[in-house]
Amino acid sequence: MHFEQKRQAEYTNHNDDINITTRCFLRSLLIWGRVVEQRKILKAAMEIAAVTSTVSVAPQSRLLSNAFSRKLGSISSLSFGFFEKEYCFKSSRLCVSATASMDAVTAEKTSQASSFLNKKETGILHFVKYHGLGNDFILVDNRDSSEPKITQEQASKLCDRNFGVGADGVIFAMPGVNGTDYAMRIFNSDGSEPEMCGNGVRCFARFIAELENLQGKHSFTIHTGAGLIVPEIQDDGQVKVDMGTPILKAQDVPTKLPGNKGEAVVQAELVVDGVSWNVTCVSMGNPHCITFGKKGGPSLKVDELNLPEIGPKFEHHEMFPARTNTEFVEVLSRSHLKMRVWERGAGATLACGTGACALVVAAVLEGRANRKCTVDLPGGPLEIEWKQEDNHIYMTGPAEAVFYGSALL
Repeated sequence: MHFEQKRQAEYTNHNDDINITTRCFLRSLLIWGRVVEQRKILKAAMEIAAVTSTVSVAPQSRLLSNAFSRKLGSISSLSFGFFEKEYCFKSSRLCVSATASMDAVTAEKTSQASSFLNKKETGILHFVKYHGLGNDFILVDNRDSSEPKITQEQASKLCDRNFGVGADGVIFAMPGVNGTDYAMRIFNSDGSEPEMCGNGVRCFARFIAELENLQGKHSFTIHTGAGLIVPEIQDDGQVKVDMGTPILKAQDVPTKLPGNKGEAVVQAELVVDGVSWNVTCVSMGNPHCITFGKKGGPSLKVDELNLPEIGPKFEHHEMFPARTNTEFVEVLSRSHLKMRVWERGAGATLACGTGACALVVAAVLEGRANRKCTVDLPGGPLEIEWKQEDNHIYMTGPAEAVFYGSALL
């Protein structure tokens, strides 16, 4: 009894407004302290501290009471009184300390991130990714140099869709030569360098318009490996491109197939893996082999093709010393064509602008279509016109920015 009286006096002196129920609870808690381990109480307090760091003391008190009740099970219905208040203030201090520690960690991480983002430009390539009907490109502002900022090997790595940015090619906007406004170079996803790319030149035009902050309708001249190209940005954002004149002379395409319509190769036989195909060869500054089907066979159904199997056999055929792009074409009407393409150096792509131009030329030469056609590609339609007045081919289609980024080289 002496021990209990002493304990009760201590509690009474400590806080006169603590009622008998609270003092009884505290006494019970002290007696059963070994049963309810201090670690369990501390763990509960720390969890509650995390929850109540931004709550005032009074609400904290209620939260603590509820949380401790859940943690301590059978004694949950008892009031915590003094014990509750004491731990409330302790948890408050704990929360402030924890918050300060977290703030310090966050500040350190933010500082590290800022330091990383503001690091020197060595080894970093800034770019904008565009696509023309799903034919996608990494566009690089290279106007301060006539040499590409990255190598062909680096371009190939950037084009990798698993370990890089992912693209069909990297395009460089360079200073103009021979009086042109700009020069364009492109590295394919395999690291090779083609003469030109129709979808790529539309993306190039939109990229230049953004770099120069051009609004509305604009046209400019571009020097390419295929010669002079003149894109014009339309009011609706589409890009119309004067692709120049088609090249039909066999040795200039180039192809080893002999000309059978003057010096042109039109509906000639090409044996691929033991199968005879009818092909027409056209260059748009880059070589194209266009086929509407097998010799003596039915009209081609392009969706039924095993393109990954047949495409490389055309591309690397011995009749094409510079390899070739190959267009497989289905005629829907005289003004509506559908194609799938195997691009030299890039494989199966969703669109090929020069290929769409070349196939309209081939379709006209074979008597299958008019000079103005809609060409359906896997990525969407292009409008192609081969004008009789000037012999130029005009391509109209979209080009859209996908995202801006910085790549580690």
